[in-house]
Amino acid sequence: MLNIDNNNVLIDNVKVKDLKKNYGTPLYIYSVSSIKDRIAELKKDFLNKYEKTTVSYAAKAFICKSLLDIISEENLNLDVVSGGELYIALKSGFDPKKIEFNGNNKLPEEIDMAVKNNVGKIIIDGSKEICLINDAAEKYGKKINVLFRITPGVDAHTHKYIQTAAVDSKFGFNVDEVLDEVKKVVNNDNFNFLGYHYHLGSQLFDNDIYIKALEIAIDLIEKTKNLTGKYIKELNIGGGFGITYTDEKRKPYSYFLDPVMEKIDAHFENKNDRPMITIEPGRSIVGEAGYTLYTVGNIKDIKNIRKYVSIDGGMTDNIRPALYGAKYDAIVVNATNDKKEEIVTICGKCCESGDIIIKDILLPEIKTGDLILIKSTGAYGFSMSSNYNSMLRPPVVFVNSGKHFLAIKGQSFEDLAF
Repeated sequence: MLNIDNNNVLIDNVKVKDLKKNYGTPLYIYSVSSIKDRIAELKKDFLNKYEKTTVSYAAKAFICKSLLDIISEENLNLDVVSGGELYIALKSGFDPKKIEFNGNNKLPEEIDMAVKNNVGKIIIDGSKEICLINDAAEKYGKKINVLFRITPGVDAHTHKYIQTAAVDSKFGFNVDEVLDEVKKVVNNDNFNFLGYHYHLGSQLFDNDIYIKALEIAIDLIEKTKNLTGKYIKELNIGGGFGITYTDEKRKPYSYFLDPVMEKIDAHFENKNDRPMITIEPGRSIVGEAGYTLYTVGNIKDIKNIRKYVSIDGGMTDNIRPALYGAKYDAIVVNATNDKKEEIVTICGKCCESGDIIIKDILLPEIKTGDLILIKSTGAYGFSMSSNYNSMLRPPVVFVNSGKHFLAIKGQSFEDLAF
């Protein structure tokens, strides 16, 4: 949690200037209290409010052992989408039975790893995966819990790159065709068919799309009952709950989930028939809990055009502005009491004209050596980072109650010389 006291910027009662002294820049900073606050809200508005509910944290937003320790302590499940994420979870000691394995193109070796290590569920996202899971189940003598990912065919009002439920999508089965795939597993002793999964997209702020998708899912659930003679055991409705970056206003989980739960409870008069409802928040748990700290280098003032403020990081530690046109807010750590009087563009140090973190933001006067803190970078910053231009991935620090510790070691030049 960020606050300003006597011109000092603090996160969880740790001075940001002290973090610069200890770890340098660029630096990812995570507030443990903010992460736990979001989880507490999830429990209040969903897990403790409604029966037969589960939460699976979406590891793609950000994953490391220190975060997984929190997720485990808070008794949440985990959604992984690659062998790498699964490996990190297993090496971190996360309970494999609480892991669900997602992804649109799981490799044979990844499915083998999941089955061998007793992963709780595999979400099928292609016909080929049925054969791969069956082979692994035969190999290890196990019965595998599976869900089928579907595309409800609804239009999420968000950037096209983070829409995941349209008819034209690389994800999931068409709802009109998925029952043909379900038939392949319901009478196969190597499978335990649990139900369906869908994910609508990211940075969603309207609850109407959740209701539209649910109506389609309920219709499919009834058709599935006609096929199998019983109701499904689980419906995973994904995540996508939007957060505050600049002008957006994050809405409480209850805004999205109350209408969904009311509708599904109304449909299933016999509560024993109602499936487990799972959600998969990622960004909404860690997004606003994360910050990125930079040091200002060159400043170039192009008269009557634009003033460029170069930082020691950029698109290699935050690709979202270049990829999605994502917007961010910033604080000049050394000038919190100064009047905002100039419009500048914060740019990275990569050899790309598109390496812009924030375009045309009003800030106090900035000098070389100043510290700039970018807010709400906790999701898809580190997890989408790269070594383009042989830039180093920054370290990750967790702060909590006035203390700080290194969660992920930053790279050195030696790490690049392979």
